Amino acid sequence: MKEWTVNSLAALAGITVRALHHYDEIGLLKPARVGENRYRYYGEEELLRLQQILLHRRLGIPLSEIGALLDAPGFDRLPALKEQRRRLDAEAKRYRQLVRTIDRTIAALEGDRAMKHEDLYRGIVPSEKQAEYEDWLIDRFGAPMREEIDASRAKAAGAGPEGMQESMRALAEIEGALVGAMREGVVPEARALDALIERHRAWVADAWTKPCTPQAYAGLADLYEGHADFVARFETLGKGFARWLPAAMRAWARRQTA
Repeated sequence: MKEWTVNSLAALAGITVRALHHYDEIGLLKPARVGENRYRYYGEEELLRLQQILLHRRLGIPLSEIGALLDAPGFDRLPALKEQRRRLDAEAKRYRQLVRTIDRTIAALEGDRAMKHEDLYRGIVPSEKQAEYEDWLIDRFGAPMREEIDASRAKAAGAGPEGMQESMRALAEIEGALVGAMREGVVPEARALDALIERHRAWVADAWTKPCTPQAYAGLADLYEGHADFVARFETLGKGFARWLPAAMRAWARRQTA
């Protein structure tokens, strides 16, 4: 029976040796055996389990939940793979939509054709990234943030497609006004932005289903500025907006706590 060492399995799967050591430490992926030389050795069963781990991570499921899923009494690898294929096919369709959105935006910026504000966002809301964003918020603001995330999800589900579209139209209007201010040369620290920034903060609070405190709003600015996906989206709205908006958000937050 063929076996793989940690190094050979890491190279085969395209992950780090450190990741495999971590999976072993938390009981997520144990080696088939440990040799007298204390080397870890993995077999076919471990390779298939690692595939499931990586697929679940690719689909946004936290490591803390993957072990329970794989070890559940009713877990069957074949139906799981079929469901993962379905979800990845849906993701592929979203990426095709995203490419069309980018193409339309490029055409609009080059003056070839007009573009509706709400069309800026078609295909961009990254459902496969949602778990990553939620983990970031929970790490920053603690376990109570999980309850707020669940409440936000429930509200979004209750709003339905039309409610979500209306919410995104409102956001597009607010962001469009902020981009306009930036292009007019308004510095992000200007008090003249307070009314616009307050509208943006209120939109965030409505999405969160709770008051958005200045501290939380400044934390959101850190996420906007530090995450490549948000940077890319804001730069689509206006060159330099990915830095200008977080700076304006933090400046507003400082003024509220001064």
